[in-house]
Amino acid sequence: MRLQKCLLTAACAVGILGTAVAAPPQHTSADTQDAGPTASSTEITTSIILNVTDPQGLQRFVYDTTTPGGFNYHRFLSVGQFVQRFAPSNRAIAQFVRYLESYGITVDKVYADNLDITVTGTAAQLNAAFATQLHDYTRNGQRFHRPAWKFVLPGEFSSLVLAVPGLSNEPSALSPRFAHIGNGAFATETPSAVSWPRSGTATGIAGDYTVGDVANRYDVNPLYRAGITGRGQTIGIMTLANFNADDAYAYWTDIGLKVRPNRITKVLVDGGTPIAAGVGDNETSLDVEQSGGLAPDAKIRVYIAPNGTDSGFMDLFYAAASDNQADTVSISWGEAEEYYFAALEGGVDYTGQLVAIDQALMEGAAQGQSFFAAAGDSGAYDANEQLPYPYFSMQLSVDAPADDPFITAAGGTTLPLVLKSATHPSCPAITVSQEQVWGYDYINIPWLTCHDYTPYTLFPEGGGGGVSSFWPAPFYQRNVNGIQLTQPGQDLIYYPDGDPTNTSDAQEINLLPANFAGRNVPDLSLNADPESGYIVVDCTDFPAASNPGCAQGFWGGTSFVSPQLNGLTALIDQAAGGRVGLLNPAIYALQQQWWWAYGRGGPFDDITAGDNWFYQGVPGYDDGSGIGTLDVANLAYAYMVLAERGYR
Repeated sequence: MRLQKCLLTAACAVGILGTAVAAPPQHTSADTQDAGPTASSTEITTSIILNVTDPQGLQRFVYDTTTPGGFNYHRFLSVGQFVQRFAPSNRAIAQFVRYLESYGITVDKVYADNLDITVTGTAAQLNAAFATQLHDYTRNGQRFHRPAWKFVLPGEFSSLVLAVPGLSNEPSALSPRFAHIGNGAFATETPSAVSWPRSGTATGIAGDYTVGDVANRYDVNPLYRAGITGRGQTIGIMTLANFNADDAYAYWTDIGLKVRPNRITKVLVDGGTPIAAGVGDNETSLDVEQSGGLAPDAKIRVYIAPNGTDSGFMDLFYAAASDNQADTVSISWGEAEEYYFAALEGGVDYTGQLVAIDQALMEGAAQGQSFFAAAGDSGAYDANEQLPYPYFSMQLSVDAPADDPFITAAGGTTLPLVLKSATHPSCPAITVSQEQVWGYDYINIPWLTCHDYTPYTLFPEGGGGGVSSFWPAPFYQRNVNGIQLTQPGQDLIYYPDGDPTNTSDAQEINLLPANFAGRNVPDLSLNADPESGYIVVDCTDFPAASNPGCAQGFWGGTSFVSPQLNGLTALIDQAAGGRVGLLNPAIYALQQQWWWAYGRGGPFDDITAGDNWFYQGVPGYDDGSGIGTLDVANLAYAYMVLAERGYR
């Protein structure tokens, strides 16, 4: 099943936002009713994703361009060069277009990379062209269509087409990866009491942190003093919600940051979406505020696609890659990897969509673009965000697209703080003495009795991390100490009555592979805990009448880390004299130099405390914080040294 999208609001989130578990999500094909063939006249717009001509060669090329010492290190391609080497030819595209048009299907757009085609046709036309049969289905009062069987194309086109996501408009589970304290129940200040900087751009106040605090914490200021501010760079934000650009300008003004006017350009993908409250525009606002605040002289392109369609989400990646104007790009929307697996989707396999996104990310990397994704805010149990315990068993899982080998996965930490309960003064103060992996068991356990918690009241809030059950470990992780295999016994079991001790009617939905050498996430982390969180300005969701300046504090989530890494990498690009591309091969190579990587002058700070409900912070790599946090100035210097030694 493609689970209904659920934004992290008090109405639907679990954990610190308050639990709202009425009827648990349905999960079996028996819950989905076939309503018969889709009306033949139903008009459908879909993307058609085409295969690259040499996927193994493209993968080798990307790693060669991003691994220090590679023959093609930083010899990136233009879009035209990419098409010549790795995309279907113009002749192949023209033949396929003629085939579609012969069935009356209208070709709306062919992307510049020859990998994505947008078409519109009726259900009857698409059925005929793809030799399938679209059916309508109903589930939980929702009606959607999808193919009754996998599409088939004539032989000359069968190897050309990778995915046709719009043949199904089954609701997706994509949601923004942010978290908010809400009513301030665990905070010493209420979220509405925003404290703006008195001097400089930082507040120094946990819960009201700004990009200035990020710069102070992670050693960015030496770059600013050297004139490295993102000038000449373009930041890309991929999102499923429109926003008011004035909010970002107001945020930068409120913290005393001077930026150029008109630096933001909106790119509407598949028509985009209108600005509206409660649909994730605060995600887009914070993405732009954070990335653009850390690279104040960079331009910003915001790619906006409609939510609720897999075509729209996929087209974001191809739009950013084929456009090739953004040097660094981030996405803060995602869903649990399992939501693509046939076992959880009533027998329908959606993993082709993961492969299609992977292909776009490889294209971007071949062109020198750096991509970042939020690793999720449900700790090591990503699927349990929307399959809540105790209705479903606890299952170790990771977030997509952060699980992809060609994107840098952004994890979360908690900064040092002293936490006092605003509602239960008898609870002892909680002291976090060092930066640690973000997981709310650090609150749940000491306040278990005095706050009337159950053992999993705040579960699974925390920084995403773990092992992919789909993507094999990429070469850059294979010899890294701390890399994990998938854990055994990860059955996903549904308990209809919410009682895990009652196994009489329990249903096993899927079983993830044990001891699979999968891609480990995250790669890098920064502060993401709302308790040590940030200010967001959003006049659409935070009316000025109740929130002066349309601002709220105590926002967090790996949604902040992804755009922060985006903006910071724009600074690194400027310092290095050009795009650095996919970070992962280089940062893991640097991490292997232990004597320097975590020492004085090294690019990383090790996170050796805390956990994300399963994976502990330990010396070196761990699935709680990845390599660790950044010393940004030192990482920029490392890239500058590589450039000076002629690797560029």
